[in-house]
Amino acid sequence: MPRSLQPDRQLFGATLALCLIGAVMVFSSSAMTASQEHGNACYFLLRQLLWIALGIAGMFGLMNTDYRKLRQPRVIFTALSVTLVLLIGVLFLDRSHATHRWIRFGPLSLQPSELAKLIVIVYLAWFLEIRRAPRAAGVNDVRQTLLPAMGTVLAIVALILAEPDMGTACMIALIAFAMLFIAGVSLRYVAGAVLAALPAVYLLIVRVPYRLQRMQTFFSPGADPQGHGFQLAQSLIAVGSGGFSGVGLMESHQKLFFLPEAHTDFIFSVICEEFGFLGAAVVVALFAVYGWRGFVAAMKAPDQAGRLLGIGITTMVVGQALINLSVVLGLMPTKGIPLPFISYGGSSLAGMLLATGVLLNISQHADET
Repeated sequence: MPRSLQPDRQLFGATLALCLIGAVMVFSSSAMTASQEHGNACYFLLRQLLWIALGIAGMFGLMNTDYRKLRQPRVIFTALSVTLVLLIGVLFLDRSHATHRWIRFGPLSLQPSELAKLIVIVYLAWFLEIRRAPRAAGVNDVRQTLLPAMGTVLAIVALILAEPDMGTACMIALIAFAMLFIAGVSLRYVAGAVLAALPAVYLLIVRVPYRLQRMQTFFSPGADPQGHGFQLAQSLIAVGSGGFSGVGLMESHQKLFFLPEAHTDFIFSVICEEFGFLGAAVVVALFAVYGWRGFVAAMKAPDQAGRLLGIGITTMVVGQALINLSVVLGLMPTKGIPLPFISYGGSSLAGMLLATGVLLNISQHADET
């Protein structure tokens, strides 16, 4: 008698808990701004709840769709084609915040680069699996495996850099390297790719004034606390003000027009201020549970495609969370990387929930024996 397919309950619970925390904190950190800018304190909360509903619906849909269906060539190439068209098309649309990142549909907007993360993961999982098949070229074949795999990834990365969005581009590169490593690509190729990328990363930083300024601020955070170092200074003040148990929900002072992007990239600062070390520990613990159960599901997947999909998705969510937390705490230069499931932002939230739906489906097929 076939066993009943059940998703990983801890992974599912951690995801919903993070979404709930995100909804509460989006309202707490944005109510004053929303009232001033839109005349409605619930403006950002309502939009976040809409995306949570859409994302969870998509998550359930993918959770109940066999992940093996995603590795069909017509699915892969259709998704890649649509992604490339969107990434190219967005460059010709009006700028928003000095970048070309969003396609707007009335009150809603879509950020193609967020969906590109999941498409890259699905593509690499399919491509690397067929290269590992018997009589195939193998994952270390430069001409038939590494160049096509990395060529596709680099094309997407280049389009995202043109928006410009270096943070998301670097995130996609990190995911690709993780998947290549797990697939069995030789460390000398991985290390060679990293060394080859260093000059390009260096030029992307030193030749763009605001990126160079962020690096200088990172190494000398106190040099200009009222200028370029203002955001990091206010973030650290918020984190330190929370103490052990925080000042209480809705009681943050830094979100009152002191901390820029309080409901997006720096929402963790508000969590630390309002709920202190205890609240921060809960958030970190939930991401730890997500990472643990995600890697377990990946390692127990019945095939190579499932393992690579699971590793890619888990790396995306946990890696992005670690980068965001590091930025908020001053451990990395400031980047526009949202905190998964918690930061305000529809495309990021929907993309993470859709990816989690795939991961939950993988966990259903995990070998429990």
